[in-house]
Amino acid sequence: MLKHISTIRVRYADTDKMQFVYNGKYLEYFEVGRTELLRSLGLPYSEVEKQGYQLPVVEASVKYKSPAHYDDLLEIETMVKELPDPKFRIHYVIRNMTTPDTKIVAEGFTDHLFIKTETKRPTRPPKFYMDIILPFYQAK
Repeated sequence: MLKHISTIRVRYADTDKMQFVYNGKYLEYFEVGRTELLRSLGLPYSEVEKQGYQLPVVEASVKYKSPAHYDDLLEIETMVKELPDPKFRIHYVIRNMTTPDTKIVAEGFTDHLFIKTETKRPTRPPKFYMDIILPFYQAK
């Protein structure tokens, strides 16, 4: 399984009139988690694009558990539990590190497809990607 932890501090601009993080921001926080997961593998998303591939989101879901507020420090746990073929799901758990119990703020997923940049058609995951991630899924 691939797993990465990122942190982000809630900016004032991320909050709504109720002083909670605006619900749509959590999808942006998911994006932070997945781009940092790729970067941690030595594969920033810009490199995926240079190789002629893209990873569009085809479905997303967020469950809101507890509000976050301005200046809270959030931990974004990002996990890919299964190998892609060509569709794959990325799971997220966002915790508030400012609260003593590190309360879960939101959790959810995004589904992605590998597509070729030129044709915009789904394709199997490219070899360069599989070479990097396969060791995380092999039996230990």
